[in-house]
Amino acid sequence: MAEELRKSLWAKDVPAKVYVGMRYWHPFTEEAIEQIKRDGITKLVVLPLYPQFSISTSGSSLRLLESIFRDDEYLVNMQHTVIPSWYQREGYIKSMANLIEKELQKFDRPEKVVIFFSAHGVPLAYVEEAGDPYKAEMEECVDLIIEELEKRKITNAYTLAYQSRVGPVEWLKPYTDDTIVDLGRKGVKGLLAVPISFVSEHIETLEEIDVEYKELALESGIQNWGRVPALGCEPMFISDLADAVIESLPYVGAMAVSNLEARQSLVPLGSVEELLATYDSQRRELPAPVTVWEWGWTKSAETWNGRAAMLAVLVLLLLEVTTGEGFLHQWGILPLFH
Repeated sequence: MAEELRKSLWAKDVPAKVYVGMRYWHPFTEEAIEQIKRDGITKLVVLPLYPQFSISTSGSSLRLLESIFRDDEYLVNMQHTVIPSWYQREGYIKSMANLIEKELQKFDRPEKVVIFFSAHGVPLAYVEEAGDPYKAEMEECVDLIIEELEKRKITNAYTLAYQSRVGPVEWLKPYTDDTIVDLGRKGVKGLLAVPISFVSEHIETLEEIDVEYKELALESGIQNWGRVPALGCEPMFISDLADAVIESLPYVGAMAVSNLEARQSLVPLGSVEELLATYDSQRRELPAPVTVWEWGWTKSAETWNGRAAMLAVLVLLLLEVTTGEGFLHQWGILPLFH
């Protein structure tokens, strides 16, 4: 994606370098920053690959950048701006509508399929207490995509739910798994899942949606399941991201401003410090990234917990058979198998 973005920028006469920095895997943000310094970059556009802004996603990355900038003499005066969200841009909206329209055609009765937007969830307190704009941006994003589909005479029923919750605290509702069960109970037979907050494939699309939620849907009576792929390197999407970068260039180092697009996002352009001061002033503790071996509260975690329990039972049974000692022998159960 980064290479395609670079090519698009160069094709638009903007010979910029593009760097990739991730929070939880290589190349880490710190590694990208070191390369930026080695290359002598003096102006920077920060482009989070989250379409919608949230304290827990884009905000988490901005917190890290804030600490890196503050502690580095080279970076402290770096002229930069952040494009905090871009869910409202025409290229993104039309690209999503294109993918949805294409996948609908794979169903025998496309007009009967419910379009199921599944977004990454965030703790409810972020929205209600900290003023996180994520929920409002997500709902507006879905409205814009549906508006584009209706222009194409596509008027399917649709719904929005939130996935990937962890821990005992309340997260944004409705939850994806509960909504799938409810749709099955209401007699829905065709469902098209749309990963609305992800632009690339990863565990939350390939495992959580494609495996866990598909299995749940079929168990709930939904007979026909489909899933819209992540945007990836869709040409219209990449070209529009390049346009967003180009439009932000006059504001590198400037105070926060509204987007140049006729349809603005709820969060304007601004520096790392300005955005954090406005949307993350309380610096709430963020949830840890979900890992495969997480214990409790999630469907994937329960699956692994169950597998671990089964493994423990098998180990105990093996010890009983090989040693001739243990609870099963004491209770007179194991000899019954001889």
